[in-house]
Amino acid sequence: MNIIITGASGFVGANLTAYINKKGYASEALSLRGDWLKQFNPSAGAIIHLAGKAHDLENTSEEAEYFKVNRDLTIALFNEFLKSEIKDFFYFSSVKAVADTADGILDENVKPNPLTPYGKSKWEAEQYLLAQQLPGDKRLFIIRPCMIHGPGNKGNLNLLYKVVKKGIPWPLVKFENQRSFLSIDNLSYLIHQMLNNKTVASGIYNFADDEPLSTNQLINNINEVLNKKSKFLSIPKGLIEAVAKVGDFLRLPLNSERVKKLTESYVVSNQKIKNALRVDKLPLTAEEGIQKTIKSFKKI
Repeated sequence: MNIIITGASGFVGANLTAYINKKGYASEALSLRGDWLKQFNPSAGAIIHLAGKAHDLENTSEEAEYFKVNRDLTIALFNEFLKSEIKDFFYFSSVKAVADTADGILDENVKPNPLTPYGKSKWEAEQYLLAQQLPGDKRLFIIRPCMIHGPGNKGNLNLLYKVVKKGIPWPLVKFENQRSFLSIDNLSYLIHQMLNNKTVASGIYNFADDEPLSTNQLINNINEVLNKKSKFLSIPKGLIEAVAKVGDFLRLPLNSERVKKLTESYVVSNQKIKNALRVDKLPLTAEEGIQKTIKSFKKI
């Protein structure tokens, strides 16, 4: 079966492409820049739509750009899917399409309240797709992943690794939290299973590892990989938040958005997709996935 993948050159796309190719599928990278319809294959078996404009932590992007890329291009691609012979459409949205923060455990029934242009653009794309009449032989999957990571991925985990590697005591120990992550291995496994299992119904599915982790647990995991003893610095939360506000003004690496990312609780349930696939556990535990990612940083 041929699988069209948009955003194939990105972190998720490159890893997912390698994974499904090993499983015997033939991937087709589709760039949505320029006249992409000339390369569109209406006879493929499925579309995995990963391409999009990611959330900008420094808030320098134009709001309209999020809607142009995340909503409008998705709509155009989905309309071609409806006219084609392709059976499955996977739209990679985000948990941020419905909840910028999470009280308790976030599942697929949460009342949507996106707060950022990124989240709103993803939510509007979701709404368009769900409003269309879907032929009986086609399936639509709206995937809402939480924070994705894996070997070679750069972002907050990489920043955290660099801080700990330098031996700097972790100053955010006072922030107690629980957060869901998603390893690229578990993501690829779930997509492969959904492609294979024709009994999985169309719908919205959260993707997350089985267990949440605290930031303090992440610090311990990093130190374990580095064969170091964890160092914690007990600084009042109010002082950290004040420094972060200065970072907002001066555009420093430590700003309110990054502190929030590192310390907020955001627990996501993956029970719906596991029930649909009839699996009890994903291949990697959250801790195993995190340690695999961290070990890859040592080679950079």
